[in-house]
Amino acid sequence: MQHCTTGLILALTFGFFAVPVATAAQQIKKVPKVGVLSIVSPPASPDWKQSSFFLQELRTLGWMEGQNITVEYRWASGRSDRLADLAAELVRLPVDVIVVPDTLAIRAVQHATTTIPIVMISHADPVAWGYVASLARPGGNITGVGGRTQELSGKLLELLKAAVPQVTHVAVLANPRQPDSEQLISETKRAARALGVQLHVVEVQGADEFERAFATANKEGAGALLILPGLFFSLHERQLAALAVKSRLPAMYWDRRFAEGGGLMAYGPSRTALWRRATAFVDKILKGAKPADLPVEQPTTFELVINLKTAKALDLTIPPTLLFLADEVIR
Repeated sequence: MQHCTTGLILALTFGFFAVPVATAAQQIKKVPKVGVLSIVSPPASPDWKQSSFFLQELRTLGWMEGQNITVEYRWASGRSDRLADLAAELVRLPVDVIVVPDTLAIRAVQHATTTIPIVMISHADPVAWGYVASLARPGGNITGVGGRTQELSGKLLELLKAAVPQVTHVAVLANPRQPDSEQLISETKRAARALGVQLHVVEVQGADEFERAFATANKEGAGALLILPGLFFSLHERQLAALAVKSRLPAMYWDRRFAEGGGLMAYGPSRTALWRRATAFVDKILKGAKPADLPVEQPTTFELVINLKTAKALDLTIPPTLLFLADEVIR
């Protein structure tokens, strides 16, 4: 009887302690950590996280920041020279996955780690830039959403011609250092032949060459300007927009930020849609999927943004049919 009583006491005693031990084990369960590295400056609004589309999308997938997920942000504030150090910081933390919404930042993270999963949001061709082996089989630690900018460049010229129907000569700003520069120019020339437009390709490798490039465009008799997709140009949207207006050249760009910064028109993948797909990749990776097994997706939603303030400054009337097609008109 005494043995039974002793056993009962021990069982109750260990059972009593087992409950808090189990609870403690649940409390110290590892919370996934996601890093975000961007070339831009941090949002000025103090409550920007409340309107962050990325965090909203995470919530719809069951990830609540501060509860079952942590998000670490690193901002380069427009300084490409800071990207390598910021990428290294995220790797040292370490984070479980890194989201990179800028082409320039992808390269920095790629150099910083070959093991931590990377989810990219890129306008550039990820195969041409060497981010992945192929779209169907990325093969490494990078996947996400990547653009095929060769096809996009032809559409840009088509829309520019629609905005300025009378134009016959178009200057094209290109960066010869880009891996896909030749393909971009080739596709643009193909579109030019179909539209009956003569192109004047002006190569630019540094911001100090912008003034010379616009002067060359005017000298060649260009009636409009097309800026080809490229991470270099994306760092100078406002400067390029201002020079285009100063040079009296209706300009077309591939990122809405150009139109928001004073450029005439922009057409490219919807950043909202890109973030939505990137968040889905993060969710899959945190649940055990490997980047090498997740095919890179192509953008499917595109948006056209037209800045009528700039059109007015250029004494240009945008055809009503084109305005009707626009996803957003800045007035």
